[in-house]
Amino acid sequence: MSRLEILDKASEDAPADMDFRELYFKEMQRNSELRFELELAQNQAVTFARELSRLFQHSKKQRRELAGTTSQLARYASDLRTTIFNLRSAHFELQEAYRDTIFRLVLASEYKDKDTGNHITRLSRYCTLLARRMGLPQQEVENISYAAPMHDVGKIGIPDSIILKNGMLSENEFAIVKSHTRIGADILENARGAVLKTAQTIALSHHEHWDGTGYPQGIKKTEIPLPARIVALTDTFDALTSERPYKKPYPIDISCDIIRKERGKHFDPDVVDLFLNHIDDFVSIKREIDKKEPLYSSPQVVWSERDLKKIGAG
Repeated sequence: MSRLEILDKASEDAPADMDFRELYFKEMQRNSELRFELELAQNQAVTFARELSRLFQHSKKQRRELAGTTSQLARYASDLRTTIFNLRSAHFELQEAYRDTIFRLVLASEYKDKDTGNHITRLSRYCTLLARRMGLPQQEVENISYAAPMHDVGKIGIPDSIILKNGMLSENEFAIVKSHTRIGADILENARGAVLKTAQTIALSHHEHWDGTGYPQGIKKTEIPLPARIVALTDTFDALTSERPYKKPYPIDISCDIIRKERGKHFDPDVVDLFLNHIDDFVSIKREIDKKEPLYSSPQVVWSERDLKKIGAG
């Protein structure tokens, strides 16, 4: 018996409102639709799988390329670090050679002073510290640090009989001493480097006074270049606290009192205030370089003839 005969027989025995033939054809249509949807889903799955495979292969290729690029960048970074290290080393060596050359040139100009080496080092450190405390740019601080020791290079043109004289200088001798500022400026004239230009400025102007009574030009206040104002104070402090042919070192407190009295006269008031506010740092530098404890105070001070005349101490 065929399927249609079976359906006809079932329809005869079924209730009047039930048509098995119609149900059968509906079910067949539904099965056909399901098979179509299944085939469509299978085709889509194959397409998706193919696309995923392509994306995976592309991603795999990209990962290989990225790994290669990363490796190359790592090599570049390593080479760059090596190059920077070598440049820094070369720059450091050049700076050290530059500093050493300056040091030796200044020694040559002042070699008869047994304290010249320490004086140069102290002055450079004092000026560096003061320039930093004033908030100057790092490059300017370095220029002052290297240039400051050349402030008295002009003394190479001053006779030893005057430079090393123990007592008071005559007016004529003092006039000769004052010429060291212009001699130094002439020696450093037309310099091309920033350090030597700064040194030329300092050599010419480090004996100018804030109130205009200094030499050689008699300029005053901010007409005096800042590096020269810095050196004027630090060089005075070093001279006061160190032994010279004409004097013994003065105690720290006496030296600071002298500088304080010259605030607004010899020295820039702002530079004086900053210096005195950080005096312990300057004393530490002196202690470190001289390798001995400086004299802080003394009930009795033996004044030199020059200082007695200059400040009226008694």
